[in-house]
Amino acid sequence: MPVEFLTDKQDEACGKFAEEPARPELERFFFLDDEDRKLIANRRGDHNRLGFALEMCTG
Repeated sequence: MPVEFLTDKQDEACGKFAEEPARPELERFFFLDDEDRKLIANRRGDHNRLGFALEMCTG
């Protein structure tokens, strides 16, 4: 039996910004530093590296 844990309002807002993010927020969440790139480079295959990088930026 499926269980819903988000309200309809939360579900609708999921994956969206409440307001336009400021540049410092974008830099903090979406720019990868040297340490991030080292972690990404350890993954096998381009598709794994891309997926890992996306997870780092969206997780």
